Amino acid sequence: MAFNVTALAAYTKANETQLLTKALFGAKSISLLTPQIGVKSTQQVNTMNTDAVFQADACGWSASGTTTFSGRTLTVAAIKVQEALCPKDLNTKYLQLTLPNGSKDDTIPFEQKYAEYKSGLIAEQLETAVWQGDTASGNQALSRFDGLIKIIDAASGVIEANVSGFTSGAPYSVSGGITTTNVIAIMQGIYRALPVELLGKADLRVMVGMDVFRTYQMALTNANLFHYNAESSTSNFEIVIPGTNIRVVALNGLNSTRRIFAAQLSNLFFGTDLLGEEDNYEIFYAKEAMEVRYNVAFKAGVQIAFPDEIVEFTLA
Repeated sequence: MAFNVTALAAYTKANETQLLTKALFGAKSISLLTPQIGVKSTQQVNTMNTDAVFQADACGWSASGTTTFSGRTLTVAAIKVQEALCPKDLNTKYLQLTLPNGSKDDTIPFEQKYAEYKSGLIAEQLETAVWQGDTASGNQALSRFDGLIKIIDAASGVIEANVSGFTSGAPYSVSGGITTTNVIAIMQGIYRALPVELLGKADLRVMVGMDVFRTYQMALTNANLFHYNAESSTSNFEIVIPGTNIRVVALNGLNSTRRIFAAQLSNLFFGTDLLGEEDNYEIFYAKEAMEVRYNVAFKAGVQIAFPDEIVEFTLA
């Protein structure tokens, strides 16, 4: 005697209590930029410039000097994320085992995991848009507002760090990629290009993609810099350029761009109507449509204040 199983399909355990999601990165850039809250559509990033004219101290009044007010327009995009889910679609799948008994079907399984993953995707796309946003891109996430790269590239007075004239013989006009061979020289070139007025500022940062940061770490290790503390400097993916007080910060929003920027964080603005509003989602059952709906709405945009206090490196 033997089992006759020819009428049975091969069995694969579905693990109905397990649901895995992809790894995501967060919106670190937003946490670093200077927030401008209450922006419904457009708002000015106001700046003031003045001078102090020294004169000989003598009797009489001799006014001299000019104070100028100006500003740059910060425009936010009104963004929403909505999805409709029909729990009845799960009745014929393995996920039926996670549904409550009955035919009402007014909830979705794994709601918390779904919501957390959705929020993570929003944060990831916002992180990228803060830097790479371009309203002409046609990309569903990047076309909502112009990012810092486009804004900085269009601004007058930004300091170029990949000009060979900064120091003789240094490879600032780099072609072929940012590698362990040239990245230390590139970072030193950025440091040399910084206006001396910025060097003592506590919020001065050099901002790179996670890919460039990893290359820089490897280059420092290969250079056998014995004073380089790998454990403390890699905390939160930040490292100090050896011999300086300038901190390099890895930001996923700059991944694959081969761009590097140095600026005070107080010179870079993130505009929104309500800070953290992108996390205020709602999941509700729409009885008239017999579906579960996800909804979140927020506003986002970026701007700079002083272009001539920003150093940028573009791979040639």
